[in-house]
Amino acid sequence: METVFLTFIFLAALFLAYANGANDNFKGVATLYGSNTTNYKKALIWATLTTALGSLMTLYLASELIIVFKGKGLVPENIIQMQNFPLAVGIGAALTVMLATFLNLPVSTTHALIGALAGAGWIASETGIHWETLSRAYFLPLVAGPLLSLALAFIIYPLFKNLRKKLKIEQETCFCIGKKVITTAPSHAVTKEEFISNSPESITFPEAVIANQAYCRSSYSGQVAGVSARSLLDGLHYLSSGLVCFSRGLNDTPKIVALLLIGSRFDLNLSILIVGIAMVTGGLIHSKRIAVTMGRKVTEMNPGQAFTANLVTGIMVFGASRIGVPVSTTHVSCGSIFGIGAANKKINLKILSHILLAWVTTLPIGFILGLTLMTVMGY
Repeated sequence: METVFLTFIFLAALFLAYANGANDNFKGVATLYGSNTTNYKKALIWATLTTALGSLMTLYLASELIIVFKGKGLVPENIIQMQNFPLAVGIGAALTVMLATFLNLPVSTTHALIGALAGAGWIASETGIHWETLSRAYFLPLVAGPLLSLALAFIIYPLFKNLRKKLKIEQETCFCIGKKVITTAPSHAVTKEEFISNSPESITFPEAVIANQAYCRSSYSGQVAGVSARSLLDGLHYLSSGLVCFSRGLNDTPKIVALLLIGSRFDLNLSILIVGIAMVTGGLIHSKRIAVTMGRKVTEMNPGQAFTANLVTGIMVFGASRIGVPVSTTHVSCGSIFGIGAANKKINLKILSHILLAWVTTLPIGFILGLTLMTVMGY
């Protein structure tokens, strides 16, 4: 019987890691895709590589989070040691995240896990869970994270914008077909149709161009220390996106690994490796849904704005992972993007309301599913 439970716990952790990757892996590079800095395929490859690296560094940089997400201090110790407890938590959290993924909504695996931990622990314990621990150690950081990232992005972006102007780097819009730049013009970001209708005399085709995509892209003209401003910013944008993906892998892997380590049932190093593989697999297969929502629907962003949002997100999530504070990469990332949108007074309020609704309901849904599964399996 114990072998059967171990098998199901193992599969539940894999399911949760897969669901996490499906919903989260692309979020770090959503701005690369949304600003047309690169295409979906290249952005996905970059996300996969940097997320995998973050996962593999868990043991060295984020081991404190493993302890936090075993439920210690939140759920009584005798409940944590039950064989069906990690099973109920893993399946409950995974179902919550996969549901959101199929609805194209970026939600927090952290919220889903905490909800499932609390639900399974509450129903199985005569004394319930420690609500003070839930609010202080789990809920407070999750609420503070996106608010802080929103405020930082709102403050930092105008500073970067002023620095750009002092360096005499001008924003421009290019009309591109595939990788070929057809023409550029100093302007705000516009759509392909507006660009062509407003500047028909400037668009010429000196040679045949064959590609499957025509688009307008916001970019920059000028140089910084002899380096093209566009090339420099694109490079920084890639690095900041990689930092977000690395930090997310570092932040989420220990939370899922903790399920396998409850009761010391599995080897630590093997657990980290398996969870990392499942996460990147989920991202490779299901990222397209979240890519469109995060990259194109929340707010329009040029590369400079996207770099700012990624920088804030990456630094915050990496710092939280190092000190063992449970923050949600999803919430921090969305907070940064909302901060940029607020600074530019361009934000899709309808999409924002849908995402906020998903955030509010994730923890309760995880709680209900964890409670239900624990009840069904017996405690």
